[in-house]
Amino acid sequence: MKSLKILSLAVLAGITFSSCNKKFDEYGVNQNRPAAVPPSMVIGGVLADMNADKPWSSVMRWNQFDCCNYNYYGDQRYDWGGADLGNFFSLTNVLQMEKEATRLGGKTVNPYSALGKFFRAYFYYRMTNLVGDLPLNDALQGLATASPKYASQKEVFVQLLKWLEDANSDLGNLIANPDKSNTAEGQNLKGDIYFGNDLTKWQRAVNSFHLRVLIALSKKTADTDLQVAAQFKNIFTNPTKYPLIESMDGNLQFIYNGINKYPSNPDNLGNDATRYNMSATYLNTLVSLNDPRAYITAEPATQQLNVNHKTPADITAYVGAPSGQSQEDMSSAMSSVDTAAYSVRSRARYYSSYAGEPGVLVGYPEVCFNIAEAINRGWITGDAESYYKNGIKASLGFYSIPLKGSVTKTYAGANYTIPFDFDGTYYVQASVKYAGNNAAGLTQILQQKYLAFFENSGWEAYFNYRRTGVPVFSVGTGTGNSGAIPVRWKYPDSERSSNTVNWTASLQSQFGSGTDDINAAMWLIK
Repeated sequence: MKSLKILSLAVLAGITFSSCNKKFDEYGVNQNRPAAVPPSMVIGGVLADMNADKPWSSVMRWNQFDCCNYNYYGDQRYDWGGADLGNFFSLTNVLQMEKEATRLGGKTVNPYSALGKFFRAYFYYRMTNLVGDLPLNDALQGLATASPKYASQKEVFVQLLKWLEDANSDLGNLIANPDKSNTAEGQNLKGDIYFGNDLTKWQRAVNSFHLRVLIALSKKTADTDLQVAAQFKNIFTNPTKYPLIESMDGNLQFIYNGINKYPSNPDNLGNDATRYNMSATYLNTLVSLNDPRAYITAEPATQQLNVNHKTPADITAYVGAPSGQSQEDMSSAMSSVDTAAYSVRSRARYYSSYAGEPGVLVGYPEVCFNIAEAINRGWITGDAESYYKNGIKASLGFYSIPLKGSVTKTYAGANYTIPFDFDGTYYVQASVKYAGNNAAGLTQILQQKYLAFFENSGWEAYFNYRRTGVPVFSVGTGTGNSGAIPVRWKYPDSERSSNTVNWTASLQSQFGSGTDDINAAMWLIK
């Protein structure tokens, strides 16, 4: 025992003595954290960050797809404070990914550098849409630029459009000129959870997102720097150079499984089943159109079944709650399980498994509707009705609704069969059949686009509403903000405290005052 103690002391002394010879800076190095990793490991976190605005999140309530009727779990209020601009952290990972690709043999143009440009555009598009002006050239410089200047929102859009153009060009070159002999880690894409490392599918997603950005600039067609309509036409008329998503198989989407659980799943059925009901903005629109998606996404309101004696096959049994209704009244209307006034989420679709449905980030229906809108607005020539119809059909197909056949609704252990004929009964309705390249036709395109965005594509439903006013969003006590839908978020409080001079200058430049106002219109929508 005595000798063991002596040995222990000797070892300890040796460690202490040797540590004295270390450089002081070495103590700041975390030995448990790798200094370098393959880009295939870094890209995984970046791809996951793209799916931050998940189905059934508060973002979807602000899109007015569903409502929370129980204040313990949330509400529908638009009393927005500081925005979540965590995408800047995602962008630091993009930089690291590109650095690692170069370190491990990636050429000047490699898959990671090409996708890095798309990731920049994707994240900046989200953030600038939320707040307006953003740090751009001075961003992500660390201590070198601790107080970055803001670029105008127009400058941000000019840059992200260039990133998308360059990303398409780089991907096109990599696809057309593959160097199969180059096995370098930095020159070969790995770790892609969306397309299984298929650059051709990524190129289609990049260009489809490019159309989204251009459509978002519909109020800026007179801007000679942007040339919005001309850029859209250039993409649309050059499918070889700018391939687009052409089917649901090409969707950029997050696949949920037993590990990455769908946000609404068997684990939370007990609480969610009655605490969340469908929004009137979404569900009542489906009902007004006799649209079978109502049967798939919602349950009938039990009040309609037990008091009004309707069946689950009667589409008028599906009732959404106005998002603007006070939460107290909404909660009261849902207090009885047997006589609830509003429909809840479909148990069969959203609580039956952990896989759920894919979380679409950029999808084929949106591509169709964006092209139809561009034709309607006169940016390009073509058959708007054809793209409009294809967008509706693709959205119906997402829910496995046949164009001619029937939809089966299972409720309380019983099956109900509802016949459906897209051409024979659905599309012939005046409310659905395309009214032409006019204001009424544009409203139809935007309405169907909204329906196709249900619980997917992040903020796009709200962004499109803000841009066009379609559909009409519900307002009232329940939505807060004095009965108005805000048009932006405030900047994070950290900007006000740590970057005061540039924050103040940006507010003055954008809004003519130093007030960070959620109701002040940003450049994009003026």
